[in-house]
Amino acid sequence: MMDEKLAIDEAERIARHEAIKNSVRAEVQENIVNEADATTVGEQQQASVVGKQMKQKAFQDVVSVETEVERARVLARVSQVIDYGFYVIYGLISLEIFLELLGARDGNAFKQFVDALSAPFLYPFKSLVIEPAFGRIQFKLSYIVALIVYLLLHLAINGLLRTFAHRKTAI
Repeated sequence: MMDEKLAIDEAERIARHEAIKNSVRAEVQENIVNEADATTVGEQQQASVVGKQMKQKAFQDVVSVETEVERARVLARVSQVIDYGFYVIYGLISLEIFLELLGARDGNAFKQFVDALSAPFLYPFKSLVIEPAFGRIQFKLSYIVALIVYLLLHLAINGLLRTFAHRKTAI
């Protein structure tokens, strides 16, 4: 009987101990949750500073992108003007080649007009290579070379403008 009473007392003592332990555990967990949810004044100030810095950086990024977009627009317009100029040169040289192939008379006013307009562009290439001729018909190889050189120059200028127009990204 004494052993039974002792066993019952021991079981009750263990049960009370577990109940107290669970109560303390719950209280500690509640304190941890409360402490985690509560921010200190220093943390609030630090969060405010970080927020202001992020906002300022966002504004700077917007201004930077707008500046780059505007620069790209200007360079695109410059590129269009350059393209137009080169297309005029291509047209003049092609017309000159075509008129020479047809054997157009040098005394004709239109031929003289085309010669006058294309002369500054073709002068560096005159007599660059031997020009085959069949009577009045001439095949101006030097004009073909001029056309190719101006095409390469046009591509190089557009490539240079493209490097300035593209947005630079920092790594």
